[in-house]
Amino acid sequence: MLPTEQSLIEQMRITELEIEHRKHLFGFTATDETILKQASLAIAAHIDDIVDAFYRQQTSEADIALLIGDSDTLKRLRASQRRYILDLFNGSYDIEYINNRLRIGLVHKRIGVEPKLYLSAVHTLKELIFHTLARLMDEEEYQLSIKALDKLILFDVSLVFDTYIRSMLSEIENAKDKAELYALSMENKVKERTQQLEEMSRTDPLTGLLNVRHIVETATKVLRAAERRTESVTGIYMDIDNFKHFNDSQGHRAGDDVLRAVANALKEATRPEDSCFRYGGDEFFVLLPSCTAQEASDTFLQRFEECLKRDTKGIRLSIGMAETGPRHFMEPAEFIDAADARMYDEKQKHRLMLGAQPEATAGQETELQLISTPSQVHKIR
Repeated sequence: MLPTEQSLIEQMRITELEIEHRKHLFGFTATDETILKQASLAIAAHIDDIVDAFYRQQTSEADIALLIGDSDTLKRLRASQRRYILDLFNGSYDIEYINNRLRIGLVHKRIGVEPKLYLSAVHTLKELIFHTLARLMDEEEYQLSIKALDKLILFDVSLVFDTYIRSMLSEIENAKDKAELYALSMENKVKERTQQLEEMSRTDPLTGLLNVRHIVETATKVLRAAERRTESVTGIYMDIDNFKHFNDSQGHRAGDDVLRAVANALKEATRPEDSCFRYGGDEFFVLLPSCTAQEASDTFLQRFEECLKRDTKGIRLSIGMAETGPRHFMEPAEFIDAADARMYDEKQKHRLMLGAQPEATAGQETELQLISTPSQVHKIR
C-alpha cells in the first residue's frame, strides 16, 4: 500500500498498545478522562469566548498574523480550534482522536509554523481554558480538571512533535535523495564529458580515425597481447600518391574529401579489433592484431580497395606492410618504421614506373589513381 493510501497513524505505526503506553508515561488515566468529560458542558457554553480571546492574542503577534494571512484562513482556523477544544473535553481519546492530533502537527509543519510558535499557542490556549474553568468550578474540581487537562495537552504535544520530526526526517531523506540523484547526474555528465574529451584527444577531427599521439601506446598493447597469445600482428602503412600536387591544384576542400574517403574505406574494411590511424597529412597506419601479412593482403586490402573504388574516383596509394610474431616481436616504433620503410620503397617504384609527373597548370584537373595490386611484405621473423 502506498503512503498516500494510509492514514497518518498507519504511516507512523502507532498502535493501540503504543497509545496506552503514552498515556501511562504522562499519567493520563481513565479517571482523568471522566473528569474532562464532566467539564465539557461548561467549556461548550463558553467556547466562543475562548476562541475569540485566543485569536485576539495570536493575531497581535506579527509572526503569527503573517502565517494566518487573510480573513478566510482565520475563519477556517477558528472553526478548527473550536473543534479541537471540544475534543479536549470529549472524554474519548481513541485512534480517531490520535489521528486528528497527528494531522494538526502535519498541517502546522506544512504551513511553516515553527515549534516555538506552536508551543506558545498551546500555552496561550491552556491559560485561557484554565481561566474559564476557574470561574466555573470550585477549587477542588478546578484542580482536578487542570491537572487532567495538563496531562492531555502534553500527550497531544508529543503526538504533534512526532509528526514534526517525521516530516523533517522525510524532508531530509528527500533532500538527500535529490542530492544523491544530482550528484549521480553530475558524475555521469562529468564521466560522459571526460569520455568525449578523451575521445576528442584520441581522434583526428577531419577523418574520425585515431590520431598519431596514441599510436605507440596502442601498438604496445596489441603487440604485448599478441606475444602472450603467440599470434602474428600486421601493420599497414599507406600514403596517397601525388596528394600535394592534387591538393594544390584542386583545393584543400577537395583534398579533405579525399582524406575522408580513404578514412571511410578503412573504417568499413577493418574489423572491430583493428585500429586505424591518420599518421599525419596524407599518411595512414592500420594495426591488424591476430592477422598475418598474407591474410591482410587477401582480406583487408581486398575489402579496402573495393570500398575505395565504390566511393571515389581513382585514388592511388603506396602501401607497405610489416608483420611481426608469433615467436619474435619488434618494438612498436620499429614495427611502424618497418611498414613505413616498405611503403616508401613502393612509392619510389611507382615513381620509376610512371616517370616524372609534369606540374599541373592552373585550372588543370588532376586525378589520383588506385593501385590494384597489394604491396610486397616486409616481414620480421
